[in-house]
Amino acid sequence: MGRTYHDPLHGAIALDQSDPVEALLIRLIDTPAFQRLRRIRQLGPASLTFHGAEGSRFTHSLGVMAIARRAFDRIAHRYPLLKPYRATVLCAALLHDIGHGPFSHTCEDIFGCHHEYWTGRILREFAPLRQLLDEFEPDLLNQLQQVYQKQHPVPLVWQLVSSQLDCDRLDYLMRDSYFTGASYGKLDLDRILMAMSYDPVSQQLVVARKGMAAIEHYLIVRYFMYAQVYNHPKNISAAWVLEHAFKRAREQLALDNLQADEVMTAWLQQDCNQLPLMQYLDADDGVFVYHLHRWQRHGDRVLADLCRRFLDRDLLKTLDITHLETAQQTQLLQRVQDWLAQTDQPHAQPQYYAGLRTALSHGYTLYQRGIKLATEMGLQEISEQSPLVKTLIQPWQRTWLLYPRELDPALLVTA
Repeated sequence: MGRTYHDPLHGAIALDQSDPVEALLIRLIDTPAFQRLRRIRQLGPASLTFHGAEGSRFTHSLGVMAIARRAFDRIAHRYPLLKPYRATVLCAALLHDIGHGPFSHTCEDIFGCHHEYWTGRILREFAPLRQLLDEFEPDLLNQLQQVYQKQHPVPLVWQLVSSQLDCDRLDYLMRDSYFTGASYGKLDLDRILMAMSYDPVSQQLVVARKGMAAIEHYLIVRYFMYAQVYNHPKNISAAWVLEHAFKRAREQLALDNLQADEVMTAWLQQDCNQLPLMQYLDADDGVFVYHLHRWQRHGDRVLADLCRRFLDRDLLKTLDITHLETAQQTQLLQRVQDWLAQTDQPHAQPQYYAGLRTALSHGYTLYQRGIKLATEMGLQEISEQSPLVKTLIQPWQRTWLLYPRELDPALLVTA
């Protein structure tokens, strides 16, 4: 007896009911807090750019757990002293995103909430989930918190879940590439997992020297996915329209000129991180999109127009102005806003319809111990051994001007 989830990336993810850890995973998956992740898209509003990007946080979380199980079981087979940490690693991998709000990371940008904070609150406060953890092992919750805070005494335990080479990144790069149709994210997962190992002295995750090429490829993939998918200008535009729709809704609510249910009202009125637990959990993509549908016929022209633009994918246009000096960028924005202010359209309030957004892409950073190679000379930072990785440390920044398509193109001439 058990449970099987058929995944487009990993095939059959089978959980064995006779295995105590996997039986716990089945019960955790069945809690309402975890099932809620089915209603939260992995890539937020990115489906307006990549029409196949409709996968959920639920499918991603299962994928992370599946990769973590493969990685941990292989390493623990060689180092049996690690086996007692199996429940911690697999539960941490499964539950790492349970705190995400509607539209995933876009929600954090709009409302200022932090999914890591909410993951901790849900594990502590949501009774059906907390009870399962406590019944399995009284200290399991504490161990999960140590993983998420990167304080577990065995670094490998948290590194498999959250590090420069973790199961979370491996799954989302593969999954997001698959669903967006981008070819950048095709990883050699088998080779990467075979290269992962454990250093008994430092107790951290390391990579065998022979696996360096697979890790280099992984880091290149990560760089291109950020540059070409996550920071795609249409994604930036969609997030802008969504953010300003909710900003306008908040203003209308303060004027007592907005209809919204108690969940949406709480999100608009309160600090997102101070919400009661159930008002946070009751929010998902469906609840928020429902309100956008209602508000597109609101009496306030700006709110109605922004909601319509998001729902109909009538987004703002983007212009790459990275090459301009900061002062020139500001001057161009001011010229655009002055023009918009003179029109007899909703975008006569230019702060909602024109702005600057900066996107930062990078392939590798040295935070949280980086990635260590096991060499004959001891552990070596991968960027010291790979000229290719060293080049990926340098971040790439791009700045975009957002504006409505109705704008007079002559205003955008910068020469």
